[in-house]
Amino acid sequence: MIRMSVNRRLAAAALVAVLAAVGGGCHSLPSGHKCCKPPKFDPCCIPELPVPRELNKVTLPPYVIETPDILIIEATRLIPLPPYRVEPLDVLYVSARGVFDTDPINGLYPVDPDGTINLGPAYGGTVRVAELTTEQIQAAVTAKVKAAAPNATVTVSLAQSRGAQAVSGQHIVRPDGTVGLGSYGSVYVAGMTIAQAKTAIEAHLARYLYRPEVNVDVYAFNSKFYYVITDFAGAGEQVVRLPHVGNETVLDAVANIGGLSAVSSRKLWVARPAPTDCAADQILPVDWCGIVMRGQVKTNYQLLPGDRVYIQSQPLTKLDTYLARVLAPVNRVMGATILGASTYSTVRNANQNNGNNNNVQPFIPLGF
Repeated sequence: MIRMSVNRRLAAAALVAVLAAVGGGCHSLPSGHKCCKPPKFDPCCIPELPVPRELNKVTLPPYVIETPDILIIEATRLIPLPPYRVEPLDVLYVSARGVFDTDPINGLYPVDPDGTINLGPAYGGTVRVAELTTEQIQAAVTAKVKAAAPNATVTVSLAQSRGAQAVSGQHIVRPDGTVGLGSYGSVYVAGMTIAQAKTAIEAHLARYLYRPEVNVDVYAFNSKFYYVITDFAGAGEQVVRLPHVGNETVLDAVANIGGLSAVSSRKLWVARPAPTDCAADQILPVDWCGIVMRGQVKTNYQLLPGDRVYIQSQPLTKLDTYLARVLAPVNRVMGATILGASTYSTVRNANQNNGNNNNVQPFIPLGF
């Protein structure tokens, strides 16, 4: 009677577990609640959508800089604002007319560390130019040259400044959307195209330099991604973030994660972010068999930044995972119940055997 009662209870518990698994809603089955239901579409009747595909790709709009992109900024002209006072290691351009043909003055003259330039022995040697403006230097050089050539006319200009901060190399876009320019501060470039960033940087440098010119390009595209989500049949979802370079298709995305997993079905789609929270879902159904087996390009869409490629798992595998998860506690209870019933039966039989043995008379051999 005890064993029959235990068996009935176990059967009832198993029935309750199965019913709970079937009717448990979104947390038990993959499509119990509308939030968990995948989009419905027929792979045989996929509509013709006006989106770029494998054989009719489009070029993306001008790249928008965002953090943490890395920019290459190369300054081609950095001339300090006048009046600039010449410093050692600067380079001056000096040109003179009416001087000796054997000792012309026309070329670049570096400023020595002691703050002088050397005009040569024909014109009296060195002239001190440090801490002077170009106008003052021109007057000093003119006086020096006219001492040897009275009809000389001298022109002096700044050719290169060593005191200016160099702007060159890679510059990462910081979390606040700015790039650093050394002693010239920082410039906000997030949300700008490359042309707009160039204009913004030159406008900022114009506070310190005379008509600055810079070249700007993107060294590393670190802010644009797309995602591939693989459903592992109730055992979690793997999300892989891949950099977007502007030419990927659905087939490229699946290839970049090593193909479909062992529990994946051949049902997948592209979820494209909607412009606003109130807009309808933008779902692009994918005919996987058509892409890989028949070479069709109808659903091999060109991916855009932010796209989600979702790979659904096999329904039976997912159901098996959920049932195993729901029935695991029931199995433990059933095991404990069976063990308790078996132990109880063993102890009871042992007590009954001991009682029967106490009623049996001991055997006494004859002759004693």
